[in-house]
Amino acid sequence: MRILNSKIKLVALFAVVMLPFFVQAQDSSLGNWLIYIGNKKLENGWNIHNEVQYRNYNAIGDLEQLLLRTGLGYSFNENKNNILLGYGYILSENYIANTDDKVAVNEHRIFQQFISKQNIGSVKLQHRYRFEQRFVESDFKLRFRYFLGLNIPLSKKETIDNTFYLSAYNEIFLNTKTSIFDRNRVYGGLGFHLNKNIKLEAGYMNQFFETSGRDQFNIIAFVNF
Repeated sequence: MRILNSKIKLVALFAVVMLPFFVQAQDSSLGNWLIYIGNKKLENGWNIHNEVQYRNYNAIGDLEQLLLRTGLGYSFNENKNNILLGYGYILSENYIANTDDKVAVNEHRIFQQFISKQNIGSVKLQHRYRFEQRFVESDFKLRFRYFLGLNIPLSKKETIDNTFYLSAYNEIFLNTKTSIFDRNRVYGGLGFHLNKNIKLEAGYMNQFFETSGRDQFNIIAFVNF
């Protein structure tokens, strides 16, 4: 009975994460995101987060956004929870409507986040709550983000070295002012553990707004050191 209940919970969670794939119907075009996410463990539960994202309108070469993010975090409860204070710099190159010209937009971002991890059998769940203070050129904006991700191993090996896994997440972005809904991201991918410190992942992500959407192919490297 416990095994059956666990399977039902997993199916429900997977449905919640993947539902926007089936309900969104906006026009979208395919882009590519190259992502590096690093984590440096320090003593006594502290860690340094570092991240680089190179986002393109096409396969590569047509820059949409360059994102640099770093932060100082602290893990507790046997590393199941982490709080972090961070800073991000974002350069966006936005196309001017009905032209091939772009305008560059600079953003400085301060953020606070809380991550909670849990396991259901061999499946790993992650909840991330992030609050952002955004300095976009001369504008100041506030935004809340909630991320629900799951990781499903495809091997029963005792070690994770040279093993594959499935990854999926859904993340919703909410503004503090109108319009409240900012965007939603839904992702599904296949990953490979090189060893306990390095994993590589490739997958499809759809990002949609109120009236438009974009499809992205993501290539991600996760490094712990």
